[in-house]
Amino acid sequence: MSEAKKVFVRTYGCQMNVYDSDRMTDALAPVGYRTTENLDEADLVILNTCHIREKAAEKVYSEIGRICKVKDVRAGSDRPMTLAVAGCVAQAEGEEIIHRAPAVDLVFGPQSYHRLPELLKRANNGACVVETDFPAEDKFEALPAEAATRKRGVTSFLTVQEGCDKFCTFCVVPYTRGAEISRPVSQVLDEARRLADAGVREVMLLGQNVNAYHGTGPDGGDWGLGRLLFELAEIPGLDRLRYTTSHPRDMDDELLAAHRDLSELMPYLHLPVQAGSDRILGLMNRKHTGEEYVRLVERIRAARRDIALSGDFIVGFPGETEADFQSTLDLVEEVGYASAFSFKYSPRPGTPGANLDEQVAEEVKSERLARLQAVLADQQRAFNASKRGTQMDVLFEKPGRFEGQLGGRSPWLQAVHVDAPAELLGEIRRVVIDDVGPNSLVSRLLDKSAMMASSGEPTQERGRAVADVGGVA
Repeated sequence: MSEAKKVFVRTYGCQMNVYDSDRMTDALAPVGYRTTENLDEADLVILNTCHIREKAAEKVYSEIGRICKVKDVRAGSDRPMTLAVAGCVAQAEGEEIIHRAPAVDLVFGPQSYHRLPELLKRANNGACVVETDFPAEDKFEALPAEAATRKRGVTSFLTVQEGCDKFCTFCVVPYTRGAEISRPVSQVLDEARRLADAGVREVMLLGQNVNAYHGTGPDGGDWGLGRLLFELAEIPGLDRLRYTTSHPRDMDDELLAAHRDLSELMPYLHLPVQAGSDRILGLMNRKHTGEEYVRLVERIRAARRDIALSGDFIVGFPGETEADFQSTLDLVEEVGYASAFSFKYSPRPGTPGANLDEQVAEEVKSERLARLQAVLADQQRAFNASKRGTQMDVLFEKPGRFEGQLGGRSPWLQAVHVDAPAELLGEIRRVVIDDVGPNSLVSRLLDKSAMMASSGEPTQERGRAVADVGGVA
């Protein structure tokens, strides 16, 4: 048997890119590729790129330059290297990548990775391949189902929705990922069952606007994310459910009911607001106000009072005044976040925001970002400190940094470390939080005699009825 070829994948950006990278290696496995962590020994190198952050394309070109040095050394050998650029930068740049970096053999967008073996064959036959169309076929159906659930640990991503129809003026996603599409319910449930059979205990549902999910159900009807979560909660072995990223406009009654009634749905919600000023939100085309967002948060917390929120914030959007920025600080103080992501606005080529007047000076953006992050950091420290002395269930995912230590996640997605034997990997166990570090919680296992009926956090019986929880802003 000939030696298997090796593929090295470098992943940039969001969780969906991590999922996509795994599926790329799944697609390559039937044609003889195995993954490697060593770039120097790879027959194929894939850069799976993200276009959200500032200067994303330039960072990719810089990386291509470094890889080309290895590629040049291998050029005269019996194992030449193939270089591919995938993902959102590939979708946005297309032919420009080949023009600027002729050493790249293959460019393909996020909707084409199911065709990777075919594209790679063409590239290896000397063709210069650029594939950035939005194909009509379902890429999820085209991939081998059994490979999709190859054991990768006790937690797993599962993409249920892609694309975006919101067209926020700062965002490239509608142009790189396309229009919103949702996978059929049966397809999602089948993949989730295979994950559970492979030992996965926690699934994170992914989508650019995951709570805009509207998949075709087995009954032929339209299922929202809330109904899908109720069905996923019935799968034996799937003990924890999460989802990201959400839009405030898509939090409907059924989804709020899922947060209220499903013990499997973890009490943590990423709900980006981006800004607190209604004027800036209008320029961003967010189609909600700061007040509507705050009222929605109140309803979410009424449904699940122990829920923790995280958010996204953009500072220095074109035209932002000091008063606009103060509105963002006011909203942050009113809502209170367990964690958050905050960034200076950077123009994305091809988006409406890049052409707006009154671009904010870089030094002003930096100063405002520092003030915002100081407030958010204080809130995160306070939230973490509130867990000191409490009991919670932790899913142990991996060995810790030190011998005899395991690492896991709290229901609120905090990193938790505990001294425990390796056989507890993959288990959910009750711990008590003894100390709070800057990035993690330090805990100890509770033996059965020490366990309490309640940790002091609210517990909820799982329900299946979807009750009226009021209108959503």
